[in-house]
Order: sequence, then structure tokens, then C-alpha cells
Amino acid sequence: MTRLALAVDVGGTKLEAALVTADGDVLAGSRSRRATGRDATSASLDDAIAAVVEHALAAAPADADVVGAGVGSAGPVDRDSGSIFPVNMPAARGYRLADAVRSAASSVLGREIPTVFGHDGGALALAESWLGATRDARASLSIVVSTGVGGGFVMGGQYIPGASGNAGHLGQMRREGGLTLEEIASGPASAAWARSQGWDGETGEDLARDAAAGDRVARAAIERSAQAVGETLADAATLVDLDMVAIGGGFSRVSDDYIDLVQRALTASAAHDYSRAARVVRSGLGDEGPLIGAAAFILR
Repeated sequence: MTRLALAVDVGGTKLEAALVTADGDVLAGSRSRRATGRDATSASLDDAIAAVVEHALAAAPADADVVGAGVGSAGPVDRDSGSIFPVNMPAARGYRLADAVRSAASSVLGREIPTVFGHDGGALALAESWLGATRDARASLSIVVSTGVGGGFVMGGQYIPGASGNAGHLGQMRREGGLTLEEIASGPASAAWARSQGWDGETGEDLARDAAAGDRVARAAIERSAQAVGETLADAATLVDLDMVAIGGGFSRVSDDYIDLVQRALTASAAHDYSRAARVVRSGLGDEGPLIGAAAFILR
């Protein structure tokens, strides 16, 4: 019998689900997504979850055993109640995400399955330590730089959720000028800063294109993001004694040297030899990392 986990990942721009095997493979044909965004509400999330969960479960082979649902979400989260309080979806604050996934899965399967819920940064960290870039690390942080910025810790092979499930919420750490890292380094924030400097593009994709073509403002926005991420990671490495940081997310691919820029900033600003030794690497799982990590809440 094929053992599968239903994985659901909720972020500031999209919500998606898939089935994941016990070996950490996303089952072909099971993955689908729906848009979220700042205007997302409880009602729109209910509809999106019902659609992606039904699509995922319809792809299960006849001999499959869906053993549970793992759910990762942009935070902050309340792990005890299964609720979310996302910065990027203010109208969805207090939404009981875990209950919604449990209900949607039960209506398709005709039975209730165990549901484990956590911060999406923690899910990514668990996935990277299981199958990705931080498998050999003793103490690692895995982060996403995208619409938002967030992460999670794994120490000695164990995911560290913190008291409420929010450990690794790197994007809300303050930098110079009182701005959070997310307000400086995320894709939308970087594009907004570039526009304030006279650039006429709109998105992170536009920044990537224009920087590659030699636009100095677009390139400066990318370097500004990487500098802020690297300096914040230096603080994290000093505090927690990290040996490896994996970076994923769409904006981390805005330039071929983004990871190198982050490493340079971390090394230059870290306070001690042990924190300067922290190695920055690209995520080993690409866009599938958050889903694999959500499944790992059940499978691992």
C-alpha cells in the first residue's frame, strides 16, 4: 500500500496542495494552486482549500493510504489552535486553517485524518534537513525570500518550533531605520524601493530583467536586499551558532549571485569567528520545498 501525506502550503500570494510520498516525492498530477493576496478572506480561503484538497486527493492511487495532512502557513501562527495571523493577508487574521484543511479532506475521504499544522518557515527547514541542502548541518536555518521573508530552525536533526510555533520569523526582525527585514528585502519591498529611486518597473521579475541588462537602480535594489538578509543572518548565526543557512523563494533567484551577495554580507558583519563560518547555500528543493516540508510534519 502506498503511504501518502496531504500537504497544504499557504502563502501571501498563493495557496497550494499536493500528495507527497513517504520518500518525499510530490505525486505527479496531485499539485494545484489558487491565488491568495492581501484581499484574501476566510470565505475565499475556504473555497481555495476545498478546491486544491479535492484536486490532490483525486490523484491518489486506488491502493493509497492517506495517513494525514501537514499544513504550513505564512505567519504568525498559533499552533495550538491551528489559526493564522498573516502579515500579508490582514483580512484573514484568526482564520482556523488547520480546521479548514481537516474538514475539506474529511469531506473527500469520508473519514477524518490527523492534521499537523505549523509555520511555513519551519516546514521548509524540516524539508531541507530531510532531503535538501542542510542534511549534513548540525544547526541550520532555512529561509524564504519572496513576497515575505521567513524561516525555521533545525538543531541536531530536530525541528525547533518555539513556544507558539513561530521560531524563525526572521522577516519581522528590525533593521536600521526601524524597518523590518521584510520591509527592506522582500520582492515587493525591493521593487518599491527601486521605484522610489526613479526605476519604472513593477515586479521582482522586472528587477531581475533590468539588472541583468545593466540598470544600476535595479541592481542596487538587489544588492540592498541581499545586504539586509546577510546582516540579519549574521545576527542569527551569532545568537544560535548556525553552521548552515539555506535560502529559497522566488526573489532569491533575482540574480545568479544573490546567494553569494548574502554570504558576503554575513561574513563581513558577523561578530565572531564561529558566526562568520556559517555557510549560505541555495535551497536544495526549489519550489517544492514548502510542500515537502508540510508533508514532513506528518511523515517525519
